[in-house]
Amino acid sequence: MEYSEKVMDYFANPRNVGKMEDADGIGEVGNATCGDIMKIYLKIEGDRIIDAKFNTFGCGAAVATSSMATELIIGKTLDEALQITNKAVVDALDGLPAAKHHCSVLAEEAIKAAIEDYRSKS
Repeated sequence: MEYSEKVMDYFANPRNVGKMEDADGIGEVGNATCGDIMKIYLKIEGDRIIDAKFNTFGCGAAVATSSMATELIIGKTLDEALQITNKAVVDALDGLPAAKHHCSVLAEEAIKAAIEDYRSKS
């Protein structure tokens, strides 16, 4: 399985990793088949995501896609963040092996779940 340099970098040096104690929205999703679990935390001001963190239990591709997803949504409005697809995450990482595309789907689902969580509380 061949990973891009960017995937390897985001796995080895994940951005925005960690728990956010005062998160406004939390999305947790998992894939029973591969065992990956992804949790994304959002800090929201007005309608904009001002910070995002993640905790992921899973393979290198799961860590890399979570990390990239947080980078893609910081600074975006909630509606803009909802437009981010798993393909956008894959493209931002310069590709993923087909067998690992489910990781990018988890990242997209975690973003949506975190925004849904925030909206259900507001």
